[in-house]
Amino acid sequence: MASLQSAAGRAVTRTADLYGRVSRFIPPMEWPAYAEDVDAILRLKRERNAVILAHNYQTPDIFHCVSDLVGDSLALARMAQGSDADVIVLAGVHFMAETAKLLNPDRTVLISDTRAGCSLAESITPADVRALKAANPGVPVVVYVNTSAAVKAECDICCTSGNAVKVVESLGVPRVIMIPDEYLAQNIGAQTGVEMITWPGHCEVHERFTPGDVAEFRDAHPGVTVLAHPECPPNVVAVSDFSGSTAAMIDFVATRKPPKVMLLTECSMSDNVAVQYPDLEFVRPCNLCPHMKRITLGNLRRSLETMTHEVTIDPSVAVRARRAVERMLAVK
Repeated sequence: MASLQSAAGRAVTRTADLYGRVSRFIPPMEWPAYAEDVDAILRLKRERNAVILAHNYQTPDIFHCVSDLVGDSLALARMAQGSDADVIVLAGVHFMAETAKLLNPDRTVLISDTRAGCSLAESITPADVRALKAANPGVPVVVYVNTSAAVKAECDICCTSGNAVKVVESLGVPRVIMIPDEYLAQNIGAQTGVEMITWPGHCEVHERFTPGDVAEFRDAHPGVTVLAHPECPPNVVAVSDFSGSTAAMIDFVATRKPPKVMLLTECSMSDNVAVQYPDLEFVRPCNLCPHMKRITLGNLRRSLETMTHEVTIDPSVAVRARRAVERMLAVK
């Protein structure tokens, strides 16, 4: 027991500077339990020549203590493409790990929990895409990154919430099929004037926000600035002060510094941004993504220890899906 306590104490000492980043969210008496996993993950990354890519929706202990590269889906895709690590561990959901594998076919890509899925990715199949194309011949298909590689393989070009407007406008056509997020497509259509053929897929986090929620929070927190993710319903975006991807929200906070701000997106996002802007007040409407929360320090550690779970993609699917992702990355 003494040796175990000594090991725990050493881990706390080695991670003391990291604890400062998350001390607002993790009580001091709980940090030793986190510190052992953090310390082990940092060691394993060195041994494996591994990097951890973390989405903005990861909890602060992952986001601020063990991740090497952080961002939204677009940023992670670009970072994955530029990594020189032998092993990429995706602290996010499965479609993100597949995207990293598409762009790094010769590297090992791991996800620590294979159950970390996405309601949008699960809402549509390759057969559904083929049916939409048959019903709308010649209309280009824009596929949201929140989809499986097999679905991407049936489409013309990928997009994220951060670059959807540019991707749609780059096609220079009056009508597109945009799948699978119905609300994102409607919001992008309103911005671009392009007619959208949509699919009834929704994010289980963002679809729960309502205009009534926004009104209640404005009443309870006078002067709050409301930022909405474009996966929110259009009537929610309409009553917000700004709509944009998670990266765009962060940039808004960084440049405008609203004294009181509410982010209509996944709960951990506010926690992570608040670390960087401790003088701002964050109003937190806490909608959690159950899939993102499947990723933990403990299973990230096990993933690196056991080199599981490796993400693989059928080569015949990968070549077509990669084309859609690379077309997206070429849009400036």
